[in-house]
Amino acid sequence: MSSINSKSPEGLRARKQRETRQRITDAGICLFLEKGYDETTIDDVAASAGISRRTFFHYFKSKDDILLSLQSGMGDKIADAVRRAHIDKRPLEAVREAVLEVCGTVPPEDMKAIDRLMRSSETIQARKQASYVEHESTLFAALIERWPDPERQSALRLVAMLAIGVIRLSTDAFSQEGTQQTMIDLMRNAFDAIQSEV
Repeated sequence: MSSINSKSPEGLRARKQRETRQRITDAGICLFLEKGYDETTIDDVAASAGISRRTFFHYFKSKDDILLSLQSGMGDKIADAVRRAHIDKRPLEAVREAVLEVCGTVPPEDMKAIDRLMRSSETIQARKQASYVEHESTLFAALIERWPDPERQSALRLVAMLAIGVIRLSTDAFSQEGTQQTMIDLMRNAFDAIQSEV
């Protein structure tokens, strides 16, 4: 009984931390879209999220990190979806479904607005590009976990690289003026192009 009780507060703390982090993220994104990224201060975000400036820094080091948190969680979500893939699926097929599933949860207009915000800062852009390397490693680890045959590791690394490449190229194409395709359409087309060549 005591072991159950000792775990409950930890679970509650973790849930409250996730909720607070999400509240700060939501407040920040809303303000960035409404006022502009440069015009929004950390104090503005804290006030909108109903927290103190000090509490803000428990969760994020800067405004940049709010935007980058949207990017950083993507790799983990795709990796989790890959881990749930049926063992009979080919890795590239499992990754394709995982990428489309995760990226499909964000409304196209929100994705375009967030992408514009991220492109408004060279610092964020540089850190965003660096995060793709982390996503590749995270996805590679999930692929190895799902298909643990050591002889497949080189091929699985290539699958991880291709998947992140699809995301990068699709994001770049999506940001171009005049594009009529959604991010999901662009990703689907990119995966189709890969599969037609293998």
